[in-house]
Amino acid sequence: MDDTVLVQGAGDIVTVVLNRPEKLNALTKPMWQRLGDIFEELSAREDVRCIVIRGAGTKAFAPGNDISEFANERSNVEQARAYGAIMKRTIEAIAACRHPVVAQIHGICVGGGLEIAGLADIRICGESSRFGVPIKNLGLVMAYSEIASLILLAGEAVALEILLEGRVFLAKEAYEKGLVTRVVPDDQVEKEARETAQRIAEGAPLVARWHKKFARRLRDPKPLSPAEYDEGFACFGTEDFQIGYKAFLAKQKPDFKGK
Repeated sequence: MDDTVLVQGAGDIVTVVLNRPEKLNALTKPMWQRLGDIFEELSAREDVRCIVIRGAGTKAFAPGNDISEFANERSNVEQARAYGAIMKRTIEAIAACRHPVVAQIHGICVGGGLEIAGLADIRICGESSRFGVPIKNLGLVMAYSEIASLILLAGEAVALEILLEGRVFLAKEAYEKGLVTRVVPDDQVEKEARETAQRIAEGAPLVARWHKKFARRLRDPKPLSPAEYDEGFACFGTEDFQIGYKAFLAKQKPDFKGK
């Protein structure tokens, strides 16, 4: 099953591909497991500067979990609990990834597909992309770990609207709801995602990681400790700061080292 989630690229930009195009990249239990493994591995790497996640082909990012798997893998509470533990771990691995993540969304992005795409820092889709979480029609709920990211992305009122109605809607509405950050013509999605990743990768990688860390920390209303506050100035002690400001003064493109 390793080929159902691919890792492509050996440089500073890595692409993770949900690879079941014959099933519109519908997610399976092994895919959730592998996706979590991949993000934990990529997050630990120092050479990675940006991760692009996408579905294979241009028909779908992912339509959610493969319903045909339910009879054997999620047919009762015990099985569902085990399956949910895998999903929770993967959701947490993507959310905790140190590196910027760009979701390249073609076509259908529904259910579990939306959960995964919604964990990305930047989400780019085509004009004809479709979104939603119609699991009410299956008699299913989003578990706490899954619904938390949707609420964080769109707010409680919008998350409940999506879940209670179960509608599938177009990119324009997804943008208005905050589910995506950019909508482009369908034939420009890959180009836009690649250029976005390249702009990120050209920046100082330590700064990108700090910005993600700070943004996550500020979700917690607990006051910052003196050490946490002081970390906001640690960048001035990095080699990349020296490279960056000197390159700016010299009107040159900086070549950041991640140090």
